[in-house]
Amino acid sequence: MANTGKRAAGGALQGVRIIELAGIGPVPFAGMMLADHGAEVVRVERPGTRADHTDVLTRSRSTVQLDLKTAEGVAAVCELVRSADGLIEGFRPGVIERLGLGPDVLLAENPALVVGRMTGWGQEGPLAHAAGHDINYIALAGVLNAVGRAGEKPVPPINLVGDFGGGGMMLAFGMLAGILSARATGQGQVIDCAMVDGASLLMSMTWGFRAKGIWPGGRGGNYLDGGAPYYDSYETADGKFVAVGAIEPQFYRLLLEATGLTDDAVMLRQDSADDIPAQRATLTALFKSRTRDEWCALMEGTDICFAPVLDYDETPAHPHNLARGAFLTLADVVQPAPAPRFSATPAPAPRAPGTAFSED
Repeated sequence: MANTGKRAAGGALQGVRIIELAGIGPVPFAGMMLADHGAEVVRVERPGTRADHTDVLTRSRSTVQLDLKTAEGVAAVCELVRSADGLIEGFRPGVIERLGLGPDVLLAENPALVVGRMTGWGQEGPLAHAAGHDINYIALAGVLNAVGRAGEKPVPPINLVGDFGGGGMMLAFGMLAGILSARATGQGQVIDCAMVDGASLLMSMTWGFRAKGIWPGGRGGNYLDGGAPYYDSYETADGKFVAVGAIEPQFYRLLLEATGLTDDAVMLRQDSADDIPAQRATLTALFKSRTRDEWCALMEGTDICFAPVLDYDETPAHPHNLARGAFLTLADVVQPAPAPRFSATPAPAPRAPGTAFSED
């Protein structure tokens, strides 16, 4: 069974063709990003796979079902890559080689092909063949140790950093860089995209801060990790939360003005480490005195650097997100719209998983 119609015209990546060996997490996220912006992404699935309209990461794809453990399935993939710019896969190192679809085979079929290999630990290294998940990769990258409250255990930031920011998004970037190179030189290559590497890269600014001596504390002891009272979330009178990020002195001053604290000597000493407990106690009590909506009426849209903390139901309905069309609904599933926005080559309308493309 196949859904191999061409995608509708449009998007910055129109004319790019990617073969995606079906997997979970970062690889389909990379495929979604590329497809969102006009690339034709053909997803190779196991026979019998049924389209799942709730699987947001598989939207906007053509699909073909192949048994890669058969000679016929391998031959079909080889045929697909002959007219493709790239192939992405997320198996453990050595798996596609054992299937007969290793980089040497694929590049022999198409010397300009870019082969993107997504793993947690990388294609080589002592842990390359070990199992793992996002939490393990970001632990080794130094990310997990940095997330959480002072004196408490590290808190997993969902699976955003390893799987997606340091994984799928890095793979999408790597594929496009590789395709640009291949189109200039005629030579394809293999992209070794490891989540542990990508998660480490996302920490680059923090490593720079440490070198400058402006990130001296441990977990929860620095100005961007909840260590500073002016960069934190606070509970409101109705049990909801608001986020405050008044880092710069001029923004902090606005926060004090809006809360009536301009005459509080302790609050005026913004970066005094000795005053942090008292400052946090003051802001905690203050924000607990009004509802979230009341604080929004006072601060939202100002230079205080303030926002309500929204849940899954509230986020798509916020006026700013509505105005930007930040969310859409496909087959009754609410989901984020493609990003970023292109002025001359906007993303084509996404299609729900299993929906055939038309030549619009």
